[in-house]
Amino acid sequence: MIDWQPMQRTLGVNPDNDPGRLTFTALFRRLGASQDRAEELGLAAAVHLRAYGIMDSKLRLAHFMAQLGHESGSFKYMEEIASGAAYEGRKDLGNTQPGDGKLFKGRGPIQLTGRANYRTYGRALGIDFERHPELVAIPSIGLLVACRYWSVNGLNTYADADDVLTITRRINGGTNGLDDRETRLVAMKGLIG
Repeated sequence: MIDWQPMQRTLGVNPDNDPGRLTFTALFRRLGASQDRAEELGLAAAVHLRAYGIMDSKLRLAHFMAQLGHESGSFKYMEEIASGAAYEGRKDLGNTQPGDGKLFKGRGPIQLTGRANYRTYGRALGIDFERHPELVAIPSIGLLVACRYWSVNGLNTYADADDVLTITRRINGGTNGLDDRETRLVAMKGLIG
């Protein structure tokens, strides 16, 4: 059994060794989310992180939170700040129709990008993200998408191996922001205990 009490004590919540909504709300708050956003993310995390095996080890949680923290600017942005014009015509992302770059720009804490990804993850989760891409920017839905993305891409295995480089490449397609991701990972490991 994993001892989550050190993290709970550090976060100032009841150290009951059963992280739930309050623990995750405190964690998201500590990582930079506003109170309202932290509460919504905390509620979703209490359900989905267990369901996707992310709570099966401290390393998994540390890697997941570090990567999403980087992608979302400390959980402040659920939609990419840039217009998305840079993704226009990117067939590798499934952006084949005029306007797809802006319509299917990065959203959610993992910054899901491209028509093909919106279609794939929407169908897998039973939500029509292709017709309603703005739904991915809803924090609780975006966190569910991030968990599904994490699982489909086998990222728990790389987290178990403490392989931040491969996880970064699978999320980003390259190594953009690797230094920040590594810094966040070290901080998360320290926070988790």
